[in-house]
Amino acid sequence: MRLRLITLFICAICAFALSTETKAEGKQPKYVFYLITDGTGVNTLLGAEMMQAELQGFIGRVPLCVSQFPVTSIASTHSFSHGITDSAASGTALATGKKTRNGMIGEGPDSTNVYSIAVWAKQAGRRVGVATSVNVNHATPAAFYAHNDSRNNYYEIAAQAAQTGFDFYGGSDFHKPTDKKNPEAPSAYEIAEKAGYTIARGYDDYLKKAKKAERMILFQPEPWAKVDPYSLPYYIDAKPGDMTIPQVMRAQLDFLAKDLSKGFLLVNEIGGKVDMACHNNDGATAFREVAAMDSCARIAYEFYKQHPDETLIVFTSDHETGGLVLAKDGSGNRLNMKVLANQKCSQDGLTRVFQKLRSQTNNNVTWEQVKEALRENLGFWDAVKLNEREEKKLKDIHRRSFEGKMPNEDNLYSSSEPMAAEAVRIINAKAQISWATGGHSAGLVPVYACGVGAEEFMGHNDNASIPMKIARIAGYLKE
Repeated sequence: MRLRLITLFICAICAFALSTETKAEGKQPKYVFYLITDGTGVNTLLGAEMMQAELQGFIGRVPLCVSQFPVTSIASTHSFSHGITDSAASGTALATGKKTRNGMIGEGPDSTNVYSIAVWAKQAGRRVGVATSVNVNHATPAAFYAHNDSRNNYYEIAAQAAQTGFDFYGGSDFHKPTDKKNPEAPSAYEIAEKAGYTIARGYDDYLKKAKKAERMILFQPEPWAKVDPYSLPYYIDAKPGDMTIPQVMRAQLDFLAKDLSKGFLLVNEIGGKVDMACHNNDGATAFREVAAMDSCARIAYEFYKQHPDETLIVFTSDHETGGLVLAKDGSGNRLNMKVLANQKCSQDGLTRVFQKLRSQTNNNVTWEQVKEALRENLGFWDAVKLNEREEKKLKDIHRRSFEGKMPNEDNLYSSSEPMAAEAVRIINAKAQISWATGGHSAGLVPVYACGVGAEEFMGHNDNASIPMKIARIAGYLKE
């Protein structure tokens, strides 16, 4: 007992010395990266690391860049109104330091406006950018600039983006950019351009326009925007010419760095589509999206290495989605994560494959055509062997779904062909991973930090404490 008390006393002294040393030196980061991934719990990251280890031939993990940051901790994510948050309430907590009701953007539970760390940084003279891998007026990015009692009021939220004077926005597009209630109202694009924003379509267009632009909005190229204005392509589905989240991150950093003397706050929902993959319970797609997310963290880390005494990087998630478990009932103790590498497209991408087959054959898709699609996109029957029960289930779905007797499987963001959904379930089972839900969970999320003031994020964080800590460390708010 005496030894334990002495140890606790020494630890307390060390913690006090560390905190007073930080305050005595008066260091404040000039450059702050606030990186957020959507729907990503601790198991989502661990699963991606373990999959890479298996692909390299050993059991364990290949650490992500963020998981090697010197400060590794966790956060809880409940909202004011629910034990299980939605992205609007969690985004508001991560942006403003205030808990609110599910569905509300930039407002407290009493519907009063609350303001974000991005607003405080701008008021403090920093350059500010807010970006995402989904639409710019989606819940999480919107919480940094908008105020609305419903996350679904997309036009009203998009119209507020230009009012902030932030230097950069990036993402797939504006979702529902026109006011359906008032056709005479200007579109969100017109409002932004009138406020002095230059709109670029794709990374190459950004490079052409960035030098002369005072403020910038980067959207994806129009060809994909016509397919899906709601988000960038999944990394697993990306084709040449598609804009990727690392490109958005590079453009955002490049634009904010046009005047480094002012410092910056770079907010990026780098993992916006991890959440969508987890709503689909699509493990391979989620883990590939985590890899794309981590490449963005590496961009921030490379900047940190050039400015180690002036930079803070904080990485976290808004909530966990899917209740991912790295085990399956009755599976014993052996994972088989490497099998997921045989999946070449997302569940949504596979749905598009079957929809195209329906169109080409007037809905008379043969079992052989289905087999070829599954062989090509998931390695079934070749690299991934199917048992009699699995093949029988797929044949039954083929018969029922192409006779119109089986509806699509819907979740929050997409509608999947039954064949696509079942095929992904099969490969998940072969990987020995399982899911508790198609929605959000109250699972803990990671918090990683690196740089000036990173030690402030040690221990268990409430999500609403994170922006307050950043603001205090960076000097955006007066004590």
